[in-house]
Amino acid sequence: MKEIEIGKVSHYYTKIGVAAIKVVNDELKKGDTIHIKGHTTDLIQTVESMQKEHEIIDMAKTGDDIGIKVNAHVREGDIVYKIIED
Repeated sequence: MKEIEIGKVSHYYTKIGVAAIKVVNDELKKGDTIHIKGHTTDLIQTVESMQKEHEIIDMAKTGDDIGIKVNAHVREGDIVYKIIED
């Protein structure tokens, strides 16, 4: 199992539990497993829903700004990795 960096958390919406993520590398699909890591953050979860400009999407690519529902509090600047099963 390896991880590739795909983006960074640009904002966290506390009331709705959504992380705004800037995708800077590769692509992210619904069903992918991600690892969000930061100074005090260490969250691994499956991507269950994604939105881009308030529209539900199944895939995000480099350059997209997306929103993902997360299971725990994340912080601005946390790095988002996609977990690749070997």
